[in-house]
Amino acid sequence: MIVFDDVRKSYAQGRREVHALRGVSLEIESGEFVAVMGRSGSGKSTLLHLAGALDLPSSGRVTVAGATTSELSDAERTLLRRRRLGFVFQFFNLIPTLTVAENVALPRLLDGARPAETRDRAAALLERVGLRDRTDHIPEELSGGEMQRVAIARALMSDPEVLLADEPTGNLDSATGSEIMALIRSVADEPGKTVVMVTHDAAMAKQAGRLVVIRDGLVDEGADAPGIAPPEEPPLPVADEAAGAGAAKP
Repeated sequence: MIVFDDVRKSYAQGRREVHALRGVSLEIESGEFVAVMGRSGSGKSTLLHLAGALDLPSSGRVTVAGATTSELSDAERTLLRRRRLGFVFQFFNLIPTLTVAENVALPRLLDGARPAETRDRAAALLERVGLRDRTDHIPEELSGGEMQRVAIARALMSDPEVLLADEPTGNLDSATGSEIMALIRSVADEPGKTVVMVTHDAAMAKQAGRLVVIRDGLVDEGADAPGIAPPEEPPLPVADEAAGAGAAKP
């Protein structure tokens, strides 16, 4: 579903060049739930933005749903994002002047869908995320957890094949974050849905089927989640230790 082939991404920062990704090769299969972790500045958000065709690599190839993003026109990348990808961000990115229902319906309306159809689907999605009674509210009338639920409903509006979530629980308390994580998990459990989630929270990352750790712009898939020590080896039984000591003597 998503393939990175020797991808490098650099940015100009003043007079110096910052190498965010340094030759990443990675494959994410359809139906996978992948958590991406790494320290601040490691390149994990850059990886997500490239996977979502929000940015293009400096070199190498990023292929999403069979399309090489750097070979698409701006209009084609827009359609790819609108029709096949869903995005959830840490700071929600809701339009403050629109109601909850209007925020959720917006992706389909922009794609030319009939208003009646979008209303029905938006209502069904708001029911799914537990906000059916908040449809006419505007974002400033919602809690942080409610705004993130709206953002998830909006991300699902076009029934995307891929859900990309950038720190979806990072701006929430632990209890609300767990509720949002349960929603994301429910999406990942749907047949054919691919979920890629950047997170700093190791407990949330554990709920994914696969962990990808980014260190200094490179993938280290064999690494433990940052902040989690590897499990300790269980101590040998006393009898085994004694036997081993005895066997070691001449």
